[in-house]
Amino acid sequence: MAPLHTVITLLGCVYAVAANSPVVDLGYAKYQGVVDTHLNITSFRGIRYAAPPVGNLRWQSATAPSVVGGIQQADADPIQCFQGVLGGAATNPLTVRDDPVQSEDCLFLSVYTPALNSTVPLPTLVWIHGGGYVQGSASQYNGGELVRESNNEVVAVVIQYRLGLFGFLAGEQIKEHGALNAGLLDQEFALRWVNQNIHKFGGDPNEVAIWGQSAGCGGSVLQHVIANDGKTSPPLFRAAMTSSAFLHTQYPYNGRIPQTLFNEVAAQAGCSDAEALDCLRAVDSVSLQDVNLNMTAAGFQGTQKLTCCSLGTITFAPVVDGSFIAQSPTAALAQRKLNGEILLSVTNLNEGFLFVNQTANYNVTDYMRNLYPLFGSKESEAAVSLYSSFGSPAAAVTAILGESTLVCPTYLLLNAFPGDSYKGQYAIPPSYHGSDVVNYFPSFTAWGEPIIFNNTDFINAFTQGFLSFAVNLDPNVKLRPSITPLWQKWSPTYETEMVFNKTEADAPDIAATTTSGALQSRCEFWRSVHNLTGQ
Repeated sequence: MAPLHTVITLLGCVYAVAANSPVVDLGYAKYQGVVDTHLNITSFRGIRYAAPPVGNLRWQSATAPSVVGGIQQADADPIQCFQGVLGGAATNPLTVRDDPVQSEDCLFLSVYTPALNSTVPLPTLVWIHGGGYVQGSASQYNGGELVRESNNEVVAVVIQYRLGLFGFLAGEQIKEHGALNAGLLDQEFALRWVNQNIHKFGGDPNEVAIWGQSAGCGGSVLQHVIANDGKTSPPLFRAAMTSSAFLHTQYPYNGRIPQTLFNEVAAQAGCSDAEALDCLRAVDSVSLQDVNLNMTAAGFQGTQKLTCCSLGTITFAPVVDGSFIAQSPTAALAQRKLNGEILLSVTNLNEGFLFVNQTANYNVTDYMRNLYPLFGSKESEAAVSLYSSFGSPAAAVTAILGESTLVCPTYLLLNAFPGDSYKGQYAIPPSYHGSDVVNYFPSFTAWGEPIIFNNTDFINAFTQGFLSFAVNLDPNVKLRPSITPLWQKWSPTYETEMVFNKTEADAPDIAATTTSGALQSRCEFWRSVHNLTGQ
């Protein structure tokens, strides 16, 4: 018998249009979906949830779409938002793999439902893609696979949001005459769309779980957990799920680095005057995308360097704006000013590996100062000492990047939900950043990685943790039988997590373990310097 995910992958690509394809009236538009007769799932791909953010709406909050007549066909993936490029190791998954059609007019989402005509609404699962805030799209993730893996017990939504400088340009002028964190505000607008409309697709607006990977969770799920000082109204989700929570430097919007980046964008676009923002809004999107590509190429120690500044890990990312993100994520989490009730988080064993050139001859102190430009010699030397036992400079740099931006932020999140969170680790070798994604989405090919351990029992156990949590708020209340043992809740005094691995004989090896004390000590260091890392 073929492994479960192989079957799903084959069937998930089949969209058989029924004779009477369903139509959903959203008030501003009617959308006709497509019925997958094999899986009994109806998809609505490419629903516009906001007006095109172009012209004077560039760097403004998302607004409601205009009313359109007739019936819109929701039978194709939406056009991608403008994509950026990140440098670093050749293995970096966040590099441009193809050249799909892209546009500034990209605020669309897709809905996958098994319960369009059901009288009993189903829990809703919203997927927020990762990609370092510069890449990713709804077309890369078939939400129907999540529905199928849940035994048709969820309605899945996959959203898009503005990326790169289009979504995350900051500075004084944006604050005064636009909207900071436009990409995050797109996501919130999409969540409000779900709150208002998902019942028309058989989903329950009161039982929403948000899930993201990499920048989709650390930069998005985490941000929505702390948004509006934990007072988002109405509540837009009850459960949060993160896969490799990525927390980049998140400076105050008017800090030296965000303002310098704004000035550099303006200069490259030929808008270096007092009315730079007005000028930037008048620049055609293709020319502005050229600037976006040039600027984002400097991320993750890329080969293209800007003369303006040291950029740290990536160029454009969320900032502390004083309202939507009122304070640093670390401070907000410590004060437990939170949206959502419960959390499930998973990390990969080797999170930093793909982003570091393993053959380069690194000076760890110099690397630290480039990664975190606000570090002084005291902080850099402390970090170098803390990671001195990792052997080679490349190994130390790999651990520093992986733990400071991906692993330790996950524990910050967990500690903010004491007794109401679960922690897992994906450890199937080589367990790089993103290795877990293809288990959730077997048709995912954006990074060119196949399923590493194609074992039906293992894949079922791993994915069921998330999906059972989305439906029941508890990974132990299983949607289908699995080999995962009892998954204990996480707490700072009982640091237990579920490790998903395999034996040397290629048998699933899933067991609870206690988190490393040495790791927690290193995470405490990163917490103590969060004002300098911008986290």
